[in-house]
Amino acid sequence: MQLDFAALTALEAYRWLASTVTPRPIAWVSTRSREGIDNLAPFSFFQVISDEPPTLMVNVGSRDDGSLKDTLRNARDTGELVIQLVGMAQAEAMNASSASLPHGQSEFAHCGIASEPSQRVAPPRVLGAPVAFECRVAEIQPYPRQAPNCHLIFAEVLLAHIDDEVLDTDGRIDPARLDLVGRLGGSAYVGTRDIFRMQRPA
Repeated sequence: MQLDFAALTALEAYRWLASTVTPRPIAWVSTRSREGIDNLAPFSFFQVISDEPPTLMVNVGSRDDGSLKDTLRNARDTGELVIQLVGMAQAEAMNASSASLPHGQSEFAHCGIASEPSQRVAPPRVLGAPVAFECRVAEIQPYPRQAPNCHLIFAEVLLAHIDDEVLDTDGRIDPARLDLVGRLGGSAYVGTRDIFRMQRPA
């Protein structure tokens, strides 16, 4: 089978990419508006892109009507965000927070998701998230530049909160304890506890 992406609609291209490039980590992003309203939303077009400076990248697509999502508006307006990783215990809450709410309505309040204050940035953290990165916005790039349908947020990590329960006896991350949720295609997700190891060649 071959796919000519020039002949596909945007939706068809999305479905093929989203169902093949898997599993994808999920960025559960909290932001705060200028008016002080907290927002929370998951994004699976997400990755680490640099360790110096430590930087994460989140792709925030536009709404179907072309308007900007609150996550992007808030990050652009305030320059701050928190990126949480989603543990299996919070999968349902993460999914609930993906609902399209009216502009300015908080997913924390709507979904009953508990939060706690951050230390370096204004947006709150999700209470109980296994990992949370407090970030400042390093750069926001519209893409593609000619007719943007999404924006790439480059987020520099300032401070990380890691639950002690996901650490091994040496103080390192234990992947099985971390037990994260990854995104597959359609409505399918995957857990990260099915682990095997290989040594890289010298």
